[in-house]
Amino acid sequence: MISRIVALFLLVYALGYAVFVLVLPRAADERRTDAIVVLTGAAGRIDRGLDLLEKGRARRMLISGVARTVRPVELAVQTGRDPKLFRCCIDLGRESVDTRSNAEETARWLQRHRFKTVRLVTTDWHMPRASFELSRRAGSGIEILEDAIPSDPKFRQLFTEYNKYLLRRAAILIGV
Repeated sequence: MISRIVALFLLVYALGYAVFVLVLPRAADERRTDAIVVLTGAAGRIDRGLDLLEKGRARRMLISGVARTVRPVELAVQTGRDPKLFRCCIDLGRESVDTRSNAEETARWLQRHRFKTVRLVTTDWHMPRASFELSRRAGSGIEILEDAIPSDPKFRQLFTEYNKYLLRRAAILIGV
C-alpha cells in the first residue's frame, strides 16, 4: 500500500513538472495598464519594460531588485534610453533580494500610487512563482497582467524553479 502511495505521489509530481515546463507563460499583448513592474535578474526584462513604457502602455514603472549602488542615470546610459524617462516615470526598488521581497516591495509601491492594474515582467520560467507571490501580497483589488520574457532554460533551472514554486505553495498551505 505504501509503495502505491509513493508511486502515485511521484507520478503526480512528474506530471506537474511536465505541465510546468509545457505551459510556460508567454509575452502579454500590449494593452495598457496603470503600471509596469520589472523584476531584475535576467536579460531582456528591463528592456521589455522600457519599450512598453515608451509606447505609453503604462504611466509609471518600478524596477524591483536594483542594487543600492545603481543610479537612474547609469541605467539610462546602460540601456541607451533618455535619462528624462528615468526621472519622470521610473522608480528603482532597492529593498528586495528575492522573489518574495520583490512582491512585498511591489505591493507597497502599487498601494502608494493607488494603481489597480499592473503588468508584471519577468522571465517565463520565473513567472508562475513571481505572479503567485505578487497576487498574495497585492491583494484581490489588483489585476496582474503576466508578461513573460521567452527564454531557453535548461532542465536544471526549470527543475529548481518548479521545486521552489511547489515549496512556496506548500509553505503557504501550512501557514509558514
